[in-house]
Amino acid sequence: MKIYLRKTGFTLVEALVASTIGSFIALVAVGTLRTITVSAERVNSNIEAASEVRFASNMISRDLVNLYREQNVRNMKLVGMADDSNPGSSFLTFYTVSRTKARTDQPEADVYEVEYFLKKNEEESDLYRRLWPNPDPNDENPGGILSIIAEDIEFFQVRFFDGEEWSEEWPEEMEVVPQLIEVNIVGKQQKWGSPAMDSIMVNLVRSTGATPETAESGEQSSGQQDNSGAQGSNQP
Repeated sequence: MKIYLRKTGFTLVEALVASTIGSFIALVAVGTLRTITVSAERVNSNIEAASEVRFASNMISRDLVNLYREQNVRNMKLVGMADDSNPGSSFLTFYTVSRTKARTDQPEADVYEVEYFLKKNEEESDLYRRLWPNPDPNDENPGGILSIIAEDIEFFQVRFFDGEEWSEEWPEEMEVVPQLIEVNIVGKQQKWGSPAMDSIMVNLVRSTGATPETAESGEQSSGQQDNSGAQGSNQP
């Protein structure tokens, strides 16, 4: 009796069909994974850019809210001007009050000079913050601790409202605090989506405010108090 063995396995056609289907599934999986990866990169990039802009806005707002105030405006400082060399850029310098020391190993008062400005070149465009402990108004070359608070910033504009109109400059000769300060920060154009941006407005009219008239009256009253005090000390 003859016994016939039946061979089992895939034919060439079946192997080609299976490999084609497997290749198609692999391509679809790789494409889907690539799409998910690119989407995640876009979201992370936008989140990081927005976080930097928001961090800078919060820091500027905090410093402005803690603006150093005196009845004698000559002891205060708030100066703002547009940077003519960099369109869309401003300089903002003022005195602020902070309870956090900038240098832990050196004595400091609680009044600091802080300056914000945008530094641009061909490779980078960053927003800087200069913090100067124990500022000296008579020092023509101010120092301080310089740090970058936001990278890839394209637009940094500061505007001032005096009660009647807005202006991009607030010279030191004003000798009065503006009612409102508006700060606009815009990041560079992202590869995907719109650039990150933020706008804040700080109301500085929290008290009666200081004016040149109150400054003069403050000086006169302080002088009268000094004279009376001197006379009192000479009496037996």
